[in-house]
Amino acid sequence: MTLRTVAEAAGVSVSTASRALNGQARKYRISTSTENAVRQAAEELGFQASQVARSLRLKRSGLVGVVVPDVSNPFFASIAREVSLGVEAHGYSVLLGDSREETAIEERLVRQLRARQVEALLVCPVGIESKHLTALVRTGLPVVVADRIFENTALPGVTSDNLAAAREVAQILIDHGHRNIGVLSGVPDSLPAQRRLQGLREVASTVGIQIDASLIAGDAFTEQSGYQATKELLARHPEITALFAMCTPSAIGGMQAMSEMGLQVPRDVSLVAFDDHPFADLMKTPLTVSTQDITQIGKLATEVLIARLTEDSCKQAKHVAAAVSPILRRVPTCLRERASVARPRGGC
Repeated sequence: MTLRTVAEAAGVSVSTASRALNGQARKYRISTSTENAVRQAAEELGFQASQVARSLRLKRSGLVGVVVPDVSNPFFASIAREVSLGVEAHGYSVLLGDSREETAIEERLVRQLRARQVEALLVCPVGIESKHLTALVRTGLPVVVADRIFENTALPGVTSDNLAAAREVAQILIDHGHRNIGVLSGVPDSLPAQRRLQGLREVASTVGIQIDASLIAGDAFTEQSGYQATKELLARHPEITALFAMCTPSAIGGMQAMSEMGLQVPRDVSLVAFDDHPFADLMKTPLTVSTQDITQIGKLATEVLIARLTEDSCKQAKHVAAAVSPILRRVPTCLRERASVARPRGGC
């Protein structure tokens, strides 16, 4: 089935049929009756326009690439959903990729999405390497990073105020009398992990506590990392009375590990975490968390992306050439105090 067949059935030229089916009837002064005749013919004949051919003709794909580290993580799934809703409102569709927390896979996905002629990229990066993304900025392709942003680069980004959030969460542990605190880290070199550790250390230092390397374990924002890190830390430092988890999956892994060790939260070990979870307040011991405003992060990231997409080529070229400082937005978090924190046994 071809466009010519539709045009012949409707009694119009191929160009008129194309314009009617592409929503350009008003622009080319095609009558409503002719437009309806073309659409009816297309429907009756089962005609489906080739998006690939249209993209080649218009030099536009109408696609936005989105890459996240773990699509099964509710945090990243929610960001992807917000971005999808946002760009769809502007006539774009989304191609989604899951990097599985590996930079090499992230780089491959970016290459594949570029080969699909995406018009822009929204990446929640693994957070270790940024060269493959900063290189895209120089090409003029709109690129925005979310969550694990990179400071001191040309990449515009949106993230939570991780430093302020970490100070607030850490203060809860200090106020409850905890002085032996272990850390379930995420990806160590990522900006969120660095800022969250910085916030904890700043608050701990106010009461003379040092969080040294032996009190930190874990290398990913995952349940498995949290599980292994908890067992490692509590074996190395049995005096630990509280754990500071850099994400809820790590905290859940830590809970599992402690349960296997015969420990209870918060009777034996208190626990705080970042991010919320749909069932966090329904757990046997509801988690105290610093909740990130995922909706706002997704909406702001989309706004920045759409703004880059709608810049005309001249402005975009000037933007790249002048190396204008990128947009970096930090979204406030919300503290949710639940039942996972108590004073250390024996009092302190």
